[in-house]
Amino acid sequence: MNAILKKLDNGNTELTISIPWTSVQETYHAVVEDFVKETELPGFRKGKAPRSTVEANLDKNKTYEEVLKRLLPDVYAKAVTQHSLKPIISPHITLTKAKEQEDWVVTAVTCEKPTVTLGSYRKTITELKNEKRNKIWLPGQEPKKEEEKDKDRKPTMDELLDAVFKSVQVSLPAILIEQEVTRMLSNLIDQTKKLGLTIDQYLSSTGKTIETLRHEYEEEANRMITLELALGEIADKEGVKVEEKDIDEVLKTAKTTEEREGLEKEKYYLASILRRQKTIQLLASL
Repeated sequence: MNAILKKLDNGNTELTISIPWTSVQETYHAVVEDFVKETELPGFRKGKAPRSTVEANLDKNKTYEEVLKRLLPDVYAKAVTQHSLKPIISPHITLTKAKEQEDWVVTAVTCEKPTVTLGSYRKTITELKNEKRNKIWLPGQEPKKEEEKDKDRKPTMDELLDAVFKSVQVSLPAILIEQEVTRMLSNLIDQTKKLGLTIDQYLSSTGKTIETLRHEYEEEANRMITLELALGEIADKEGVKVEEKDIDEVLKTAKTTEEREGLEKEKYYLASILRRQKTIQLLASL
């Protein structure tokens, strides 16, 4: 196996991976053997039909699809190791060459974590707080209670995140945004189906086109991913940590044994959410 690495201008990482025909053959034979074990043909018990007979009845395209499914995880992992990559998303795989008696070629597009420049986020948040604190009451405005004034003087979470977003610089790989937009569109399609609508009907009712909707989602994805990366960098810089006791406190909120077991299986995800919350709390306290 050999892999050629190419860094694309849009931030994506492309791997062109050659798979030796010998590996394809070996995997093909293993796949056919598995089919033989599971196949029932007239006159033969399950798994007892001759290999040649079973193979003659197989859809070769589907058989090779299974071959590729088995080969890809290993060859991709080896290609990543070969070039010392640290992908942060699953790759988009394209089969570019698949001829019998010749090496196969697949293209894997992925990306690594982009460089995040935080900028003066502390200064930006301090300026935001000062602006909120020094907000002047204007004639004609309805007087507010003291607790309402205190609330108005404190930045909201959205305002804090806006301040972080404005101070950070990062060039996101195209595939990172594309995958998030695809996820958002998929969710929208599911939601419209539940309402008994087609996506065209939804677009018509909102006065949008698929192009404008995709553009909106791209901007939303850019903001969301940028903030996720920025908050992670801030957490690293500020030494924000999640301890086992923090996770235990969340587990205690589970109302049933099943719910608790489900949360315990997602401890890593819980820790990431708690770290994000702690980071936002830290920003609010600056």
